[in-house]
Amino acid sequence: MKYFKDLIPYIFILLIIFSCSSKAATEIEEEEEEEEIVVVVDDTDFDPIDWTDATHSKSADPNFDEVFEDNTVKRLDFVISEENWQNMLDDMTSLYGTFGVGSGPGGGSTFSDEDPIFVPGQVFYEGIEWYKVGLRFKGNSSLQSSWQSGILKLSFKLDFDEFEDDYPQINNQRFYGFKKLSLKNNYDDSSMLREKVATDVFRNAGLAASHTAFYTLYVDHGDGPQYFGLYTLVEEVDDTVTETQFSSDEGNLYKPDGDAASFASGTFDEDEYVKKNNEDDADFTDVQSLLSIINDGSRTTDPATWRANLDAIFDTEVFLKYLAVNGIVQNWDTYGRMTHNYFLYNNPDTNKLTWIPWDNNEALQTGKMGGALSLNFSGLSSSQWPLIGYMYQDDVYKEKYDAYLEEVINDAFNETTIQELYTSYAALIEEFATSEVSGYTFLNSSSSFQSAVSTLKSHATSRKNAVDAYLN
Repeated sequence: MKYFKDLIPYIFILLIIFSCSSKAATEIEEEEEEEEIVVVVDDTDFDPIDWTDATHSKSADPNFDEVFEDNTVKRLDFVISEENWQNMLDDMTSLYGTFGVGSGPGGGSTFSDEDPIFVPGQVFYEGIEWYKVGLRFKGNSSLQSSWQSGILKLSFKLDFDEFEDDYPQINNQRFYGFKKLSLKNNYDDSSMLREKVATDVFRNAGLAASHTAFYTLYVDHGDGPQYFGLYTLVEEVDDTVTETQFSSDEGNLYKPDGDAASFASGTFDEDEYVKKNNEDDADFTDVQSLLSIINDGSRTTDPATWRANLDAIFDTEVFLKYLAVNGIVQNWDTYGRMTHNYFLYNNPDTNKLTWIPWDNNEALQTGKMGGALSLNFSGLSSSQWPLIGYMYQDDVYKEKYDAYLEEVINDAFNETTIQELYTSYAALIEEFATSEVSGYTFLNSSSSFQSAVSTLKSHATSRKNAVDAYLN
């Protein structure tokens, strides 16, 4: 027993050494796991022989007729080197865990606030090549869910001069006047129509919103072109929407994300009012004023003054029409339920913050994630979502909102017109949607496509009935 007591100090020292060694080994492993993925930049000596002013130059005006044609399905091809494709997959693994493994133990994080990496790749369209285009995966929960479900039909972000510093030949490269585009994968949408139709409705209602179009995508990452499926190409707000749908694109453009995006009292945070331009200008007084005024006590003590102050800095007419459209198409994945998926643009013509809708793939359905807000916003916490709650409680604004509901249901979302649009678009895309292959599709079967289209048509009827019941 005496000998054991004599050994205790030595045993204690050995335990400390073992613990430190284990910790050091763990730190080394973590450092190895966190090793930066290096994007391969090669083949810098090339001649962009397909380059023309109309197709590639920054001097060309955006060609909407070419890029966003409604009544056809066009094709895009990506060519990505085998090494860079592996880099993209490795990066996704670091962000979301092992491909095909759900969240939880061994399944990676539930959300990543980092964007996937850009890699240079070739884009081909109608036999023309665009060179060393920045390509990356895009999305948040939809990207994570697709990845962890083992579906490689992922959304892409395209930036045509992302790598111009590495490849001077592509300085200010554009795609028919567009610098950036989103290629949406129609996540969890068996009809593959929701993103396009919902955005069409916003635009047809006279609101600033992105152009959209249907495209098939093929990706060659070393083994020849692989059909990735039917996508919806979406115009980027911070590229050409503000440039072409306003007189100037020099006003502050925000993409709020986080608590501050609710505009609830006490939530102001410059970091969450994410500026998409004018980043070097530290002036956030426009969004700060909106938050202050919408929550000001004069709303109940002097409503006329409150409305005048709000109208001076916020385009309330646009917002109320947006509310009407969004309520009719039923998009739950935006303001009122989620603190993201919209832009605010300080229109230089009016000096008013103007609402721009974004990301409509979850629209045109009932019940998912608890469903969209009701037309009368019952159950909404006005203090949590004051832009809706406080404006709807005001008799003047409510009257305007009601008038926009009636206008939209009789025009931009007219039941007969929308159902005919569904029929037309479905006939256009059916062969491309139902020919998607396993591992690159959200369709359970080809019959689920037509079933989803029928559901959309029934939804149009139900929304007509809902608006009639509300107004009457």
